[in-house]
Amino acid sequence: MSEEHFHVHGPHDHEVEHRAQHGDPFAGRIAVMTAIFATIGALFGYMGGATQNDALLFKNEAAIRKTEASDQWNFFQAKSSKQNLAELGATWAAGDQQARYLQEVERYKKEKEEIMPVAKSLEERAKIAEEKSEASMHIHHRWAQAMTLIQISIALAAITILTRNRGLQYVSYVVATVSVAIGGLALLHI
Repeated sequence: MSEEHFHVHGPHDHEVEHRAQHGDPFAGRIAVMTAIFATIGALFGYMGGATQNDALLFKNEAAIRKTEASDQWNFFQAKSSKQNLAELGATWAAGDQQARYLQEVERYKKEKEEIMPVAKSLEERAKIAEEKSEASMHIHHRWAQAMTLIQISIALAAITILTRNRGLQYVSYVVATVSVAIGGLALLHI
């Protein structure tokens, strides 16, 4: 007999053929579940990266405003020093010199009054940006927690296929549900 017409099947071969022809509904369901979890994980990963970038931008904004405020306060301090010198000059001088120093004192006072609100405004803007950065980092951590849990859920699904343990399947569902709940908290900025 030729090899083309004679074939001996082992028990394993029958099982493989049967599954290939009829499919494995359990593995198919787990595969679909894993694909859904991976899609959710991709969304969580994107949102986590976006909120981390926001946090860094706000942190950078805060640093810039703090530097600008510091520059304004240094400018204010320089005007105060000049005002003090003019006041000292007015104390020691007389006549026209004293009048000139008193005019400088008034000029420096006016300049300081213009500088102070700008410096305070920049400080406030820095504080607001810092708060926004902290809030964005909090949300980023939520997304990271959700992402970690969905990855654990995917790993549990893989183990479920290998062991055919229905208990692990349900644990995977629970972990994924908790992940989605944490993702919902992140979406709501909680």
